Amino acid sequence: MTIKNLAIAPALLVLAVALTACSGGDTPAEHSAADRAEGHSSSSAGLPAGHIAAGEKLASTKGATGQSCVDCHGAEGNAPIAETYPKLAGQYYDYIAHALQAYRSGDREHALMSGQAKELSDQQIADLAAYFGSRNSNLRDLKGAH
Repeated sequence: MTIKNLAIAPALLVLAVALTACSGGDTPAEHSAADRAEGHSSSSAGLPAGHIAAGEKLASTKGATGQSCVDCHGAEGNAPIAETYPKLAGQYYDYIAHALQAYRSGDREHALMSGQAKELSDQQIADLAAYFGSRNSNLRDLKGAH
């Protein structure tokens, strides 16, 4: 080993340790054991392909709480009935899928959404995420709003 290589070695060791600490490992965040036992995937990457047409139909179908997605989030997910309800149109597929999986598993709780998502299959979650993600968005970029 040359003197030049000896000088670089400590810097490479520090870099390797820092990258390992920041990587979080290869294991994705998991959902509840009950969710996994039912065969549900633990991330949106494991979901089947979503179908926009099926998601559109499902978004208007009354769920376990007697509400449909569009009852609370508005037509195409752009007009929520309350300021605290999110606009779904144009959201990232992964965001919608992950949120629905978390409501279904109980890792995320909401008085209505937990009940709505509890009976959704992986395919239905993928379809809803594909549908709402494909809609034109009325979302605003809040960067520099203040």
